[in-house]
Amino acid sequence: MDGSFDCIVVGAGPAGLSAALYLARFHRRVLVVHDGKSRALRIPRTHNVPGFPDGVEGPVLLARMAEHACRFGARIEEGEVTGARREDGRFVLDTGDGRALHAEAVVLATGLHLNELPLPRDVHEAAIGDGVLRYCPVCDGYEHTGRRIAVIGCDPSGAGEALFLRQYSDDVTLVPMDMPEISADQRRALDAAGVAIESRPVEALRPHADGFDVRLAGVEAPLVFDIVYPALGTRQRTGLAVALGLEVDDVGAVPADAPLGTGVPGLYCAGDIVDGLDQISVAMGHGAVAATRAHSWLRERRGHVLPDA
Repeated sequence: MDGSFDCIVVGAGPAGLSAALYLARFHRRVLVVHDGKSRALRIPRTHNVPGFPDGVEGPVLLARMAEHACRFGARIEEGEVTGARREDGRFVLDTGDGRALHAEAVVLATGLHLNELPLPRDVHEAAIGDGVLRYCPVCDGYEHTGRRIAVIGCDPSGAGEALFLRQYSDDVTLVPMDMPEISADQRRALDAAGVAIESRPVEALRPHADGFDVRLAGVEAPLVFDIVYPALGTRQRTGLAVALGLEVDDVGAVPADAPLGTGVPGLYCAGDIVDGLDQISVAMGHGAVAATRAHSWLRERRGHVLPDA
């Protein structure tokens, strides 16, 4: 395969694969390059994707989306994009295997990294698989209705998640990872909503197949929960965007209108690197918008549009 395309999509999660499908159906020569680290691959089962009332496993969903895009001509490769730049009005993406890929347009759908609980990797992933460790209350709070829920991370983000989850259960506890950092007003709001607040930080964590033990400093008996939601923040994977000259906000996200276009001609962003709601359905919409905007930009670049009246 040569290294020149109409558009290169970086990332093969719901946003990137949606963009690839649309671009392929626009008869664009499109390549998807991904590093195999889409967060959606770690979803045991989600019930938040429209059209799947019985839920769908993340790997199954992405496999179906990849097959769909490839059926219409998209190409998908696993590999790392290590650098990005513009040369003579085109994008050049460097890969870990020493290639330079060229494209007129780029869609970045590189997602984000979670700040995770400090657990051994195999233990952490097993807890996600068992459904006792979750990272997205919007995605699956419904599935934990009426259960014993802990939110770990006693800052405004954690306080907000605890209040959000309170609508699903009357047994929600906010636990500090280190020392509490919520204000007096936030504490009053949590108290009024019936959210329990622990003041001692976490000393040990032990997930098991049907629950999660949380031991606090100075307390011998652990607290036992059905489900734990860490609220430790995220880090958008915007290194390539920054390398191409795109500005990011204080938390590292690209602007909310980046699927529509950016200050870098031909560059579009989609999915969780964009400021907003991190949901599969949103990422799919971002991918469709970014791909259509990229297609329209390519048409204009090649003079395939009507002149102004």
